[in-house]
Amino acid sequence: MLAPVRRQLPLALVFLCVGLASAMAIPFLTLFLTDAVHASPLQVTAFLIAAPLSGVSVSLTMARWSDRLPSRRGLIITTALIGAGGALVTATVRDYWVLLVLTVTATAAASALVPQVFAHARVSLQGSPQAVMTMSALRTVLSLSWVGGPFLATVLLNAGDFVLVYGFAATMYLIAAFVAWRMLPAKANFRASVSSEPTPDGLTEIAGPDESRRVIVLTMAAFVLLQCTGSLSLQSLPLFLKTEVHAGLGDAGLILGLCAGLEIPLMLGFSLLAARYRLRLVMLAGPLLAVAYTLVVATAHGTAQVTAAQLLNASSIALMQGLGISYVQDLVPSRPGHASTLFISAGPIGAMLAGPILGAAQSFGYRESYLIGAGLATVAFVLFLAARPTLKGARIVRTTRTDRRPALPAQREEQASPARV
Repeated sequence: MLAPVRRQLPLALVFLCVGLASAMAIPFLTLFLTDAVHASPLQVTAFLIAAPLSGVSVSLTMARWSDRLPSRRGLIITTALIGAGGALVTATVRDYWVLLVLTVTATAAASALVPQVFAHARVSLQGSPQAVMTMSALRTVLSLSWVGGPFLATVLLNAGDFVLVYGFAATMYLIAAFVAWRMLPAKANFRASVSSEPTPDGLTEIAGPDESRRVIVLTMAAFVLLQCTGSLSLQSLPLFLKTEVHAGLGDAGLILGLCAGLEIPLMLGFSLLAARYRLRLVMLAGPLLAVAYTLVVATAHGTAQVTAAQLLNASSIALMQGLGISYVQDLVPSRPGHASTLFISAGPIGAMLAGPILGAAQSFGYRESYLIGAGLATVAFVLFLAARPTLKGARIVRTTRTDRRPALPAQREEQASPARV
């Protein structure tokens, strides 16, 4: 059991480095554009729209390409180096148009790094009964990096300026590239219908067909709506506390920190639950928890209620973010790169959809924005119900340690058991 964990340590280190680089730069992007680049409000808006759109487009293009490659190791190294180069240029250049071109090219290419590492992990975990647990553990590393990244960025900003912030981010990308070069195995991608290499546990994975386009589209629409709900909840909280319950910004910081702290153990706990029950059954609780959280906040009249509701919020986030990647990969077993990128892309798309709602909330109230979030999460739950998988997906076949040959077709029918999707 420890062997699969040790094999994922290099990936965890890559995630930590990339997560720190992102957690230091993204929260302060608007401040950087306003104070350091002196961009106008219109330019800032255009930048904030162009960045996620280009990132999603480039990531999806790379995903289709990566599923045809014999190994993702080279692509991971390349995107990490591109990220380092982009961060170095950002550290020194203050011309808006140069930075905009850099964002839609180099930064967009670097955004493909996280889904490609997830896809690499998926391939390396073929047939492992600890697959869901390990994927959730890797996701918690990203959460950990976001706990410390923004604070580290403020320390560097106080010590110097954005040169230090983006210089440190470039260093993190370089370390990620070095770790991938030295420690990641050049493992072939999973393209055949039968894996000829049994796992250390004596298991061989047979990849079933991908789910129908209808199931995949409905599932991804549900994830986008949940990400939109999450963005609404996150961005509205400080203003909701200020205008509706007359609390200070310090209360907002404490509440957000509490939620982030709860997410990490909950992710690991839900992954253990998914190992005992069907993954889909566990996932269905996510939208319901989001509905419960947004309704509690929408009717709250004090910080104590909002604080207590963070258990619901953290549980919903832990389910969707910790198990969602494995769920989507199970729907598209033959294309792990494409599946991982689809899931990661739901975040920026949902955030863009939340933007107009947040803007309108300035006129109709932030309590109502939580009611809108509850409605979106309800629709997401209905979409999940409608997107019931119809295929068996990946199947696990028992083999022996002495017989390394793949099972014959007749034997597969006798030995195979349906995947728990």
